[in-house]
Amino acid sequence: MTDTDTNQGAKPAGAQAPEGAGTNPWPALFALCLGFFMILVDMTIVTVATPDIMRELDADVNSVVWVTSAYLLAYAVPVLITGRLGDRFGPKRLYLTGLTVFTLASLWCGLTGTVENLIAARTVQGLGAAMMAPQTMAIITRIFPAARRGQAMSLWGATAGVATLVGPILGGVLVGSLGWEWVFFVNIPFGILAFVLAMRLVPGLETHPHRFDWLGVALSGLGMFCLVFGIQEGHQFDWGRITGVITVWRLIIAGLVVLAVFIGWQAINKREPLVPLRLFGDRNFSVSNLAISTMSFAITAIGFPFMLYAQLVLGMSPVEAAMLLVPMAVMSIVLAPPIGKLIDQVHPRNLTALGFLAAAGALWWTSQVMEPGASAWDFVGPMALLGTGSAAVWAPLTATATRNLPLHLAGAGAGVYNATRQVGAVLGSAAIAVLMDARLAEHLPGVSASPEAAVGEALPEFVHAPFSAAMADAMLLPPAVLLVGLAAVLFFAKPTHSRE
Repeated sequence: MTDTDTNQGAKPAGAQAPEGAGTNPWPALFALCLGFFMILVDMTIVTVATPDIMRELDADVNSVVWVTSAYLLAYAVPVLITGRLGDRFGPKRLYLTGLTVFTLASLWCGLTGTVENLIAARTVQGLGAAMMAPQTMAIITRIFPAARRGQAMSLWGATAGVATLVGPILGGVLVGSLGWEWVFFVNIPFGILAFVLAMRLVPGLETHPHRFDWLGVALSGLGMFCLVFGIQEGHQFDWGRITGVITVWRLIIAGLVVLAVFIGWQAINKREPLVPLRLFGDRNFSVSNLAISTMSFAITAIGFPFMLYAQLVLGMSPVEAAMLLVPMAVMSIVLAPPIGKLIDQVHPRNLTALGFLAAAGALWWTSQVMEPGASAWDFVGPMALLGTGSAAVWAPLTATATRNLPLHLAGAGAGVYNATRQVGAVLGSAAIAVLMDARLAEHLPGVSASPEAAVGEALPEFVHAPFSAAMADAMLLPPAVLLVGLAAVLFFAKPTHSRE
């Protein structure tokens, strides 16, 4: 059965019986969330280990930045393709393959003795993550009935939100007690456990023997690489020349042009395109993709200025600074179950609009209390509010994005959604770096927000006030972007099928 065949008379996902009906899908969800949690934690856990990696591997800052950049690039670029591969070869099979690659690459990361090998291992680790991420979302869409899909997605969304916070905390504890290698070794026992659980608990699902769109694969891979690399590394090259005639802006423009060609090819490919553009005929899918990119942008962007302020101005250790985020994690976890139940009962516009408002307000509040004399207690309120807003955004957006899609397109839809989320994160990382440098140039001429600052000692007291002001100014960008997400979700339509 091909994609073209199954599209004839296809019903929305909410109108179709889930695959594996008659079995309890919740144990499968738990197994999937464990693996998903691992790959998201690894996006942030390495940041805390940067000073130790520089010292023990005798590496410069640019090389260590690539330890994270390589992972993000290898994760973001192929995710469109891996989502579609799950449709063709089976999401469980691809998830287990990706989990194996990720776990073995984690062992390689911890055993390596040079920064060059560490970068190579992180690249392979990112490829494993790219194979896993779309499958988790696709499997949830296919095994849960519509009436319970919102609750399932609330747990998936809470996993995504909490993982971004646990990374720095866990990283600080492991580096401080066992060494930088253990930010990678810790994945091995969890990876083995996740593999065993997935083998036993995740059902095998029907595959669709598609004709694979190899031209689409090439165009999307090249376009995503040029765009993501250009944006992610633009600050590192001061938005100028990378090598020879290749500049950052030429690379970004080339990526946009290639992606435009890719979209054109998807439109005229009458067989089986890599990304069926009819996905975007569902208004809620389109709105969810735009909205999740703004949320991912904001959550990624806040880490750098907030952690620099906490460590360099307030004099906190990496673990102490990361602990400021605990109220956000607690609220996200506590609110996940009730919000999961509301997803299936309340118009998604209402939940997500409140979530975006709360998150934007929380980040504005945070910027207002980022002063030299602030204490940890000053951030409990805004961080708790941010967790409340996050809980009302991540899960409802995910559930709404996939609710009306045909089940056989779950992999393609999950690939697009995860790619959009990753691109939003890359944009947030690049944009906040540029803005921090600009605000520091205004408040502290001659000072840069380069990674060197992140590994230095606390700043002299006489520069605390202007440095705090610069970081507080930078923190105003994420809430401004969240207002774009708020505007987007106002266009949500009521889901076609809220219950089976």
